[in-house]
Amino acid sequence: MYRIGVDLGGTNIKAGIMDESYKILIKDSVPTGAERGFEAVVKDMAELVLNLMQRKSISEKDVIGVGIGSPGSIDPAKGVVTYSNNLDWNDAPLADELMKMLPFKVKVSNDANCATLGEVKAGAATNVDNVVLLTLGTGVGGGIVSEGKILEGGHAGGMELGHTMLLRGGAACTCGRKGCLEAYASATALIRQTKEAAKENPESKIHEICGNDLSKVNGKTAFLAAQMDDETGKKVVSEYIGYLGDGIVDFINVFRPDVVLLSGGICNEGKNLTDPVNEFVQKNCYATANNFIPKVVTAILGNDAGLIGAAALVD
Repeated sequence: MYRIGVDLGGTNIKAGIMDESYKILIKDSVPTGAERGFEAVVKDMAELVLNLMQRKSISEKDVIGVGIGSPGSIDPAKGVVTYSNNLDWNDAPLADELMKMLPFKVKVSNDANCATLGEVKAGAATNVDNVVLLTLGTGVGGGIVSEGKILEGGHAGGMELGHTMLLRGGAACTCGRKGCLEAYASATALIRQTKEAAKENPESKIHEICGNDLSKVNGKTAFLAAQMDDETGKKVVSEYIGYLGDGIVDFINVFRPDVVLLSGGICNEGKNLTDPVNEFVQKNCYATANNFIPKVVTAILGNDAGLIGAAALVD
């Protein structure tokens, strides 16, 4: 039997067919074109799924179902996207609409939830029951798997880990509040922090790294400067580790998972990121001498995590 996963993004719709061990047999993508409206996007999604099945000569009787990972707030019981800024959708009945076009059951969850489940099924947390994952990208997404299942919360809009409070009255967040973890631990935040520090320190090697053009600062810049023994770069990285670490410590204190996973472009720093984060966590978690402290490691599935996790929604 086969499972089909769909990773719905603001830019592209990705879909893949998986065998029972969650090995991706075929995958492809098409532009989302969300500006065309909900119905057009769902139609393209259905056509992509059917096209993949045809290319692999898979009949509908051999498919368990389709799972979809979508950005935004999701009501998984109803298969409804209650709100997605990326897609400009409100109360969109995604599962019901897709089931009009496909002869399978359809399940929907948040894309970060699906990425977490994907790492549990076939990635860095295989055979682990309790996982917290943070995605460090334009924003900070998050997902939690508890006892092997996605922890959804009682209603749509739960598990928004990036919008927990880090500093009351702090930096503005995209959600409208100030001081959220996203405003300090996202790649966007790190870039802002690097630029601000460079402006205050014209002698910093950050200027050299970006060719004296701060518009070229990216998520790697401060780490590169730190590796060049630049004091400004080291300070930026240290403060960023503290912001991220504070968020992780809070999630560990609340959920006490078996492992914490980090994903996103910043994770390309590898141990330059995870070693100091683990040191911070070991020092700051509640009752470290008496309680289990999970390791913080990087996810390994990359862009396939959401596809695999979405497929795992159906059983």
